[in-house]
Amino acid sequence: MNYILFDDVNSNNLLPLTFTRPVADLRIGILTIREKWEKMLDVKTSSRTKEYLSKKYPLEFAIDTDNVWINGGVCPNEKLIEELKTLEPYQALMSMGHVLAVNTGDQRFLSEELNEDFIRFESHAQALRVEHPWDLFSKNGEAIKADFDLITAGRKSLALSATNQIMGVENIFVEEGAKVECAILNATTGPIYIGKDAEIMEGSIVRGPLALCEHSALKLGAKIYGPTTIGPHSKVGGEVNNSVIIGYSNKGHDGFLGNSVLGEWCNIGADSNNSNLKNNYAEVKLWNYTKERFVPTGLTFCGLIMGDHSKCGINTMFNTGTVVGVNANIFGSGFPRNFVPSFSWGGAAGFTTYKTKDAFEVAARVFERRGMIFNETEQEILTHVFELTEKYRK
Repeated sequence: MNYILFDDVNSNNLLPLTFTRPVADLRIGILTIREKWEKMLDVKTSSRTKEYLSKKYPLEFAIDTDNVWINGGVCPNEKLIEELKTLEPYQALMSMGHVLAVNTGDQRFLSEELNEDFIRFESHAQALRVEHPWDLFSKNGEAIKADFDLITAGRKSLALSATNQIMGVENIFVEEGAKVECAILNATTGPIYIGKDAEIMEGSIVRGPLALCEHSALKLGAKIYGPTTIGPHSKVGGEVNNSVIIGYSNKGHDGFLGNSVLGEWCNIGADSNNSNLKNNYAEVKLWNYTKERFVPTGLTFCGLIMGDHSKCGINTMFNTGTVVGVNANIFGSGFPRNFVPSFSWGGAAGFTTYKTKDAFEVAARVFERRGMIFNETEQEILTHVFELTEKYRK
């Protein structure tokens, strides 16, 4: 079978994180949703996503085998894989009216409004779904546990140095090349996964669940409360609680990040903090791009959602439930507003437009620091995001 991960109509509810990636490339737990499917199915997948993203994430359709389309916001489990593999052409797996997966045979087009030719089956898999940005941190504990079991099954962890203080060693897995010295690791509250060539520096205190992905680092004296995921090639210091960093981002200094999600290529300045609880303990509302207003999250604790390439200067303060778009640059005293549009430059005193030429120069530098190239495809995606979000900067 040929497997295609598709964005459904709900993908816009995951903005600003899905301005720059398909839903399936969001990280929750240790792996991205795509990586989970590819590992469990032992195949490569492609994407059906927004047209301007399709050059970077192309759709690959098969003409000599069945094409199975999987909702990119659904995380796999063994029961769902079992159900998926039984699908015949023109059969669909549903969950409360939503399409989880559909076998279209050799039909090249998938419409989410399935016609009468499709036979529908209700799934019993109870799979984890990502429908809102806050799902990434609120459901992260469940996802870390599932990924930990998937990745470590039948494998042996590297031994930890005697310089560390360890609780729940059976729930800790250390990959090749990782370094951990003089740290306190408590995995009795959830598993701790330390990826390839990752490092936990001296004095760090970790309370699981934690996913520290490959080539990432906890800096000296970091305090990490789970469930927290730190994606690949990221550096984190200070205090972090129940947050997800998708990857290639830094929060390298003291300051608090809680109940939050950072995209890729973000940087949080020294001593910056976000509020994750309102003073009146009320339910937090968050900006929604589909409704173009603030919507209830159902959460008392909800912090910062920051899109790719956004950065803030030292001592930045974020209010509870702040949404920052793509390629914003925030600095200065006071609290910026709770919704900062993409390509904004400024802070509490007001914003101007962050010109694409200047933004791209910065992006090229940060890519180069990771040995990568900020190419024409990346520029085209961000240019499209700039145009899409123009109305919010007026």
